[in-house]
Amino acid sequence: MPSSSGLADASNAAFVITIVLYAVAMFGYAVEYAFGRREAKAAEHRQLAAVGAGGEFTVPGEYADKSADGAFESHLSIELDEDDSDEDEDDSRPQQPGVTSKQALAAGRIGFVAMVLAAVAHTASLGLRAAAVGRWPWGNMFEFIVAVALVGVIVWIVLVGRGTVSRRLGLFTMLAVVLLLGSATRVYTDAAPLVPALDSYWIAIHVFAAIIATGVFLVGFVAAVLHLLKRGYDRKTAAGQPIRFPFTIAQRLPLAEKLEKLTWRMHVLAFPLWTFGVIAGAIWAREAWSRYWGWDPKEVWAFIAWVVYAAYLHARNTGSTGRTLAPWIVIIGWAVMLFNLFGVNLVVNSLHSYAGV
Repeated sequence: MPSSSGLADASNAAFVITIVLYAVAMFGYAVEYAFGRREAKAAEHRQLAAVGAGGEFTVPGEYADKSADGAFESHLSIELDEDDSDEDEDDSRPQQPGVTSKQALAAGRIGFVAMVLAAVAHTASLGLRAAAVGRWPWGNMFEFIVAVALVGVIVWIVLVGRGTVSRRLGLFTMLAVVLLLGSATRVYTDAAPLVPALDSYWIAIHVFAAIIATGVFLVGFVAAVLHLLKRGYDRKTAAGQPIRFPFTIAQRLPLAEKLEKLTWRMHVLAFPLWTFGVIAGAIWAREAWSRYWGWDPKEVWAFIAWVVYAAYLHARNTGSTGRTLAPWIVIIGWAVMLFNLFGVNLVVNSLHSYAGV
């Protein structure tokens, strides 16, 4: 089906609006994060008290196996489900010059509205591109990246709406999304019909599952990085060591355990989707190339990513040492995903190299 230049141009305009609104959201969140009220220490004290009630003590950010009766896990689940909203926190510190806490709170709200509007424009951009060519809007590298970013944003909006995460942490998600969309502009491809190898109903199954999983992995990656920063900040604070960049960023982050739990939840959600995507890809390969598996670079790196994320899920449940290493495994997993996306499509000779650039 020939493409409609009018719809394609409208899609591009919506994409530009999307990036601008995400930048506005990132700025609003940055103001709220930098000048808003600090996290209340009471939540940390309540958690330490809860752990103490079980007969043991731990420093936030450090992980150890607890008593067999599960007292630690039960207390932890209660504390980590509390919303760390800024609106009712006490802050004895003087306000930063020029920006009051109320102004910072307003900036955060503006950031959230901008993010929601950007998500609408983001969705419209993909929808218009699909309408322009009469197909699913993820037939090349540019469209895949744009779709992944949209999934990450939607997941974050849901998390904020449910009170699972603080709104101002959107600063870090917006940073990741803006960088991802910026990389998409480097591989921009005009709206066009699918290449023959992709012209199959499996693109609505295999590729869609991969997009959803990758978008959720993106949020999990952001949470893992923040967890490592907060854990390092807590460790240095407890040891009386000087706090230097990048750990200075973590001063206003939630408890390390809360970030660790968010990382876990995102990967528990994404891993089965990625598994299904790999299986669906093998079935599609059987139809397209008469074999389920051919050790093509894209297939190999998709499998490596599966192994790494499986290792994370295993490490996270194998005691204190495994839980200490687990977030680093997440970092490795996301690096593998990025290589699978950029390296295989742009550098490696692969049957799956459909970047369109």
